[in-house]
Amino acid sequence: MEATRSTDNRDNLKDLPRKHGKSPENEAARVVVHPEESHASESAKQQQDDELGVETRNTEEEDIDMDEEDEGKPKSKAQKWKEKVAQRRQNKRERVAKQKAKKAAERSGDTTSASAAPGGGVGHESVLRREGVLVIPEQLQDHLEKLSDVKWRIRKGFVPNMRTDGIVYASDALMETLIDEYIHHGGFLPSIQQIANVAGLPGIVGASMGMPDIHSGYGFAIGNVAAMDMDDPDAVVSPGGVGFDINCGVRLLRTNLLESDLAPMKDKIAKGIWSQIPVGVGQGGFDITERDLDNIMNRGLEYLVSKNLAWPEDRLHCEEEGCLSMADAAKVSDRAKNRGLTQLGSLGSGNHYVEMQVIDEIYDEAAAAAMGLKSKGQVCIMIHSGSRGLGHQVCTDFLQQMDREMKSNRIKVNDRQLTSVPIRSPAGQNYLAAMAAAANFAFCNRSIMTYHTRNFFQQVLDRSARDLDMHLIYDVCHNIAKVEQHTVNGQEKTLLVHRKGATRAFAPNHPLVPEAYRETGQPVLIGGSMGSSSFVLVGTEKGMHETFGSTCHGAGRALSRSQSMRELNSKDVLASLRAKGITVHISSPKLAAEEAPESYKDVSEVVETCHKAGISKMVVRLRPIAVIKG
Repeated sequence: MEATRSTDNRDNLKDLPRKHGKSPENEAARVVVHPEESHASESAKQQQDDELGVETRNTEEEDIDMDEEDEGKPKSKAQKWKEKVAQRRQNKRERVAKQKAKKAAERSGDTTSASAAPGGGVGHESVLRREGVLVIPEQLQDHLEKLSDVKWRIRKGFVPNMRTDGIVYASDALMETLIDEYIHHGGFLPSIQQIANVAGLPGIVGASMGMPDIHSGYGFAIGNVAAMDMDDPDAVVSPGGVGFDINCGVRLLRTNLLESDLAPMKDKIAKGIWSQIPVGVGQGGFDITERDLDNIMNRGLEYLVSKNLAWPEDRLHCEEEGCLSMADAAKVSDRAKNRGLTQLGSLGSGNHYVEMQVIDEIYDEAAAAAMGLKSKGQVCIMIHSGSRGLGHQVCTDFLQQMDREMKSNRIKVNDRQLTSVPIRSPAGQNYLAAMAAAANFAFCNRSIMTYHTRNFFQQVLDRSARDLDMHLIYDVCHNIAKVEQHTVNGQEKTLLVHRKGATRAFAPNHPLVPEAYRETGQPVLIGGSMGSSSFVLVGTEKGMHETFGSTCHGAGRALSRSQSMRELNSKDVLASLRAKGITVHISSPKLAAEEAPESYKDVSEVVETCHKAGISKMVVRLRPIAVIKG
C-alpha cells in the first residue's frame, strides 16, 4: 500500500485480513448527532467498563471480594454478594443524602457545617471557602501543607509506613475538590490517601506525586507518579501504578486545512471515520494472525511501517519511537492474546475518542511552529485510546500472580490493591516484559486508526494525505512504567517511573526528545472531556527536576460515572454540543452524560496549574468540531 494513494482502506491491507463488519444490531443502537439534527431517544442498558479507558475501581464502583469471609455462620457466595450489593446501595443513598445536604447548606450560606470524622471517615462537612479562602478541615491541618499557590505537601505520618512525603500540584479550586473527596469518599479510598499509601512502597525515590487532574483509582490514584530506585533490591513494581489500560495514550495529527475548508464535508468525514473504526465495549478491529500479533507486541510501530500501514517518519514522533524494547510477547498469556487478536485498530469505550479539532489559541509561537501548528482555525485530529482487552488481561493476570508472591516476599502495603513485587524478581521482570508488549500493541492500535483517518481525508478531499500535511505531531503514553535516567540529589540514577494518568514531559535538549522538538521540548498532549478544549504543552527543565519529567494527562473525573448518570441528562448534554456546532457520533446515549464536561474537572484549570507550577508549558489550545466516541 502506498500511504499517499486515495483508495479503499480494506483493499490496501496487504497482510492483515479485513476488519470485522458492524452488525445491523450494533448500528441501530448507535447515536449520531449533527448540529442541525435531533438525536435518538436515550436507551440501552449500561455496559460493563471491560476493555476500559475506565478504571476498574472509580468513585463509586468498588471491587467486591467474593472470597472474603464473614463472621458467624458460613454463607454462600450468593448470600455474600447480595449483602454486599445491599450495603453498596445503602452507601450510595447516604452519599446522595450528604450531597443534597451540602447543596442545601451552600444555598443557605452555611459553609462550616459539622466536621468529618477523624482520619477521613464519612462526615458532613462542606469544604467550601470562608471569605474567599479555602478552609482546610481539622483532620488534615497537621498533614496537608501549602507550599505555593499550586503545590501542596502531604507530610509523612498521614498514613502508616510512609517512607517519603506526598506532593500534589493543585490550585485552591482543585484542592478543594480533593479535600471534598477525602471527606465524603464513602467506601473508596480518596486520592489524597492513595498518594500517601504509594509513598510507603519499598524503593520509592523522591515524593509520591499527584498531578492536578488526580482522582481515585485502583491502588494508585489516576494522576499519580512514583519512581523506584532500580539499584535497590527491595524496590518494587506495581501493576496498579500503570493501570488496566496499559499505554492508554494520545496522538495528534496536523493538517494544512482550515476550519472553513472542512466545513462543507466535516460531517461526511466524521461519519466515514465512525463507519470504519470500531467503537464501544468489546467491539473488534482487524482479524490478525498470532504471528502478526507477536510481531506487533515485540516490534511495535516498526512492524506496521514494514507493512506500509504507517509512515516511516511516524516512528520519530512517537514516544520511544513506538516500541518499548523490553517487550516480550512470550510473557503475555494466551487469554490476553486472544483478546487482542480481534481488537487492533479499535477505539474502545469510556473516555476514548477520535476528535477533529481546530487551533483556538496559540500561547508559544516558536514551539507551535516547530510542530507545524501555524494559525488559529488550523484543523488537527486527536486520537485517544489504549491496549484494549489485551492490556486489561495482562494487568489482571499479573495482579493475581503478584498477589500470591507478595506473601513470600513479605511485602507490606497499606492497601491490598497496591500489589507489588521486587522489580528484579522473575515476576517483576515478566510483568515489565508483558506490560511493554501491551504498550506496543497500543501504539499500533492508535496507528491503525491513524491509517484509516488519513485514508478518509484522502477520499473525501481527493488529495493525498501527504499533500494535506497529515503528519503525526506526537504520540504519548499516560499509563506506563518505564526505566529512565534521572538526576536525584546530584547523582544520576536509574529509575522505574510509574506514570498512571500522567504524561512524560521531557525538557528541551533531552536526548529522547525528537530532533524536530529538541530546542522547544517534548510535545505533551492533554485531551479534554467531550466538548471541551484540549491542549498541547511542552516539557520543562523544572519538570525534570521536580516530577521526573511528568505532568498531567487530561481533565480528570470530578463525578463518578454513576453520579454523572444521576445528576446529568444526556439529552441536555447532546443539545449543548449541537449548540456549539459540534458533530457527535456516539455508541450509546448514556455515554453523553458520563463523558459530559460537567463530569470532569476544568481542563483549563488543570493545564494552567501545570503551567504555573513550571512542570510543563502551554503551547496551543484546541477546540473540538467533531467527536467520535465509543
